[in-house]
Amino acid sequence: MSDDVVRVSFTVNGAPYDLDVPPRRLLSDALRHDLRLTGTHVGCEHGVCGACTVLVDGAPVRSCLLFAVSLDGAAITTTEGLRSADGGMGPVQQAFHECHALQCGFCTPGFVTTVAAFLQTHPDPTPAEAREAISGNLCRCTGYVNIVAAVGRAAELLAGSPAGDATPTKATQA
Repeated sequence: MSDDVVRVSFTVNGAPYDLDVPPRRLLSDALRHDLRLTGTHVGCEHGVCGACTVLVDGAPVRSCLLFAVSLDGAAITTTEGLRSADGGMGPVQQAFHECHALQCGFCTPGFVTTVAAFLQTHPDPTPAEAREAISGNLCRCTGYVNIVAAVGRAAELLAGSPAGDATPTKATQA
């Protein structure tokens, strides 16, 4: 085994980083161990469960399947980067909270990043579209009813609907 390291430069949640990492360091490990961004969880380590999902240049990817060195120049967003500007919960995180869309919370960061990316291209999803969008993420605690509701609520929040607005989005109409 070599002790060689490779320099990689990328931004994470808008902050630039230059890391010297072993060539086979997974992105999930670089985020969690090198940058101490522990919001990204590692579940199955095979890209199946979706708990490790982060956004790379806006697209959801499994961070447990990517070598960090392959992302030189990329813009990475973790669940921590989806907070609101004041440091509170961002719209998708707030929707998960309001809709009780988590139980143990282990899978939640992967859902939050997946939903955030989905709503960029589908601002008013139907429940079927919401279910399809989260179909690659597994939750072993809650089931998916409240998570689908959270997708709809997040769409409302992103559209600027005030809390309690009587105009539901398609995804909150069941």
